[in-house]
Amino acid sequence: MATAPSASVEARLDIPEGTCVLTYDPLDVQSIIHSVADDGAGATAVFIGTTRNSFKGKVVTRLDYQAYSKMAIKTMANILRDAHSRYTRSDHHTAPSDTKTSSLIKSAVHHRLGTVPVGEPSIVIAVSSPHRKEAFVACELILEEVKMKAQIWKREFYEGEREDEAEWKANTGH
Repeated sequence: MATAPSASVEARLDIPEGTCVLTYDPLDVQSIIHSVADDGAGATAVFIGTTRNSFKGKVVTRLDYQAYSKMAIKTMANILRDAHSRYTRSDHHTAPSDTKTSSLIKSAVHHRLGTVPVGEPSIVIAVSSPHRKEAFVACELILEEVKMKAQIWKREFYEGEREDEAEWKANTGH
């Protein structure tokens, strides 16, 4: 197995809106959910992306992830900031008109690096909010933005194919 490039290293960035993590360790879903817990939250939306066992009729044996971590962690943080600034309180819980209050309390996005076997999480996103609608919408937005913008690439390995034939792809997923 090839070693990861020196730019693909573990990283963590804590910002007021939440936490972004790139790690080679298995993702601890309950710990990530707990990290966004807040007594003001009426909802916590969670997305867990796992390595599936097939893609376009081929049997997937594992995924490998690499990142340009220095850039990817900043991109992930900007995505959290954008999500928090984009969503304001629900119509039935509006703040006075002169204040814009985020309807999101805290968010976390953790992404695995290295080898992720079938069935294990490669990404976990958790978003807490006073209301479910904003939590769900923000969770999906963060997922799609990370997949589109973060400097993270994946390599799929298939049963019966030589490992040196596996190609690196943008982490857009399907």
